[in-house]
Amino acid sequence: MTNSTEAQKPQNTKKNKKKGATLDTFYGAKIQNTEQIEEDIQENSPKSSKGNRNSPQTHEEFESEMTKKMEALWEEKWEIMQKKFMHLQNQFDQTVKENQALKQELIKQSQNTKKLEENIKYLTDKVIDLENRGRRENLRIIGLPENPEINTKLDMVIQDIIKENCPEILEQGGNTATDRAHRTPSTLNPQKTTPRNVIAKFQSYQTKEKILQEARKRQFRYKGMPIRVTQDLASSTLNDRKAWNMIFRKARELGLQPRISYPAKLTIYFQGKVWAFNKIEDFQLFAKKRPELCGKFDTENQRARNT
Repeated sequence: MTNSTEAQKPQNTKKNKKKGATLDTFYGAKIQNTEQIEEDIQENSPKSSKGNRNSPQTHEEFESEMTKKMEALWEEKWEIMQKKFMHLQNQFDQTVKENQALKQELIKQSQNTKKLEENIKYLTDKVIDLENRGRRENLRIIGLPENPEINTKLDMVIQDIIKENCPEILEQGGNTATDRAHRTPSTLNPQKTTPRNVIAKFQSYQTKEKILQEARKRQFRYKGMPIRVTQDLASSTLNDRKAWNMIFRKARELGLQPRISYPAKLTIYFQGKVWAFNKIEDFQLFAKKRPELCGKFDTENQRARNT
């Protein structure tokens, strides 16, 4: 007969109870939540008996065992996290090294690019200089009327210009012959009202220089009509010279005797000295430091007024 005082085996009331959700720790390591741990402790804790109060495992021993299990669990998870962390740290260090290598390569490429740009500029300047030297026997005639009668006999027209404006060259027996003369550009733009320029290549560089010197002294004419005679230069050099136009005109108004020398250098006569400038910025800085010139060469204001 069953002893009524014998403790009935407790029913597992938590059998159908839903276990607690897992907590995701760093890098995928999983541990049970607090609720589940408490359930396990209750299920595995020693049960006291009404007939015998002495338990085969004391509560302190049970707590010590569970503590060791928890410590072992946390040590395992901690090792996993450390390994993950070390892996990420190694990846980060490798990325830093790669970035440093890329930075050094970028600096090297920037230096190479700068050298290439310097070489390109040097070669471009060299080509322009060679082109200008190839035009050293040429003169550019601006404003010569555009009509078939003149265009078909440009060589003869140039001789007439020399006779009309500097006959002393002919009297001195100078060689005024030309190898060729032509309009530029080669095709006529009907929308433009101004005549195309004429390029004349002389056989004698000395004769060309004499004509150019006379053209700088006075206004040249063709049958009474005003024309201009200048040195023929590469288009890029002509553009660089045109950039000086506003400053050149103002300097002439102030009596500074401006001149544009090869290739595109401005020279002025100021306070008993000749000053030369390769860049507009250099001249503007020079003018700002001289009270007599300060404020008189403000090209930006002049452009604004002209527009």
